Amino acid sequence: MSRIAEPTVRTNSYPTTDGRPMAETDLHRLLMIDLLQALEDWFADDPDLYVSENLLLFYEEGNKRRHVSPDVFVVFGVPKRVRENYLLWEEGRGPNVVIELTSSSTRREDTDKKHDLYRDVLRVPEYFLFDPYGDYLDPRFQGYRLAGGTYRPMRLKDGRLRSRQLGLDLVPDGRQLRLVDPATGQRLPTRAEARLVADQARLAAEAEAERLRAELAAIRARTDGRNGR
Repeated sequence: MSRIAEPTVRTNSYPTTDGRPMAETDLHRLLMIDLLQALEDWFADDPDLYVSENLLLFYEEGNKRRHVSPDVFVVFGVPKRVRENYLLWEEGRGPNVVIELTSSSTRREDTDKKHDLYRDVLRVPEYFLFDPYGDYLDPRFQGYRLAGGTYRPMRLKDGRLRSRQLGLDLVPDGRQLRLVDPATGQRLPTRAEARLVADQARLAAEAEAERLRAELAAIRARTDGRNGR
């Protein structure tokens, strides 16, 4: 589980919402949550790594109009704590990785405005775009790595893209985008999957304990029979 401190009172006057919905569809929202939680759990032991989703990030001090809300983003070197928004000039560091889940209403923004902002202003080292429906982005999964002040397209290898920043692979799976540990080839589980595995392990342990109890009871019954009890 994520080890983020409890929220505190408001510390700045910058907005916490831009009035836009968190996600265009339930699928987009669930994808954001799964990616956020998988990354939080994977990096849970790093106190100076922050993961967030759909949080207003302000990048020009004093100008409340200059903001962006990445679908999912990761920042290295800042404390893991609850934030009401992200003020770039106070944090001192921008995102290392941004993942945008493209929809009909965000396609142009993701490929034009945000692309340029992440490249030229925030200088985000890695930028990924994924279209879960495959209707708005061609190809539906894209990645860019900052090099020499410009974004260089990443090349898909076996249908996946490697994030050097995260040390993970990003792999489309139907309408899902999964994170994979390249060292083991194992997917990072969603919290629902982790709970399922834990429940299965618990049930298996209970069944084994019951089997051992029954076996012990049978042994005792045979022993008592031989002793004439």
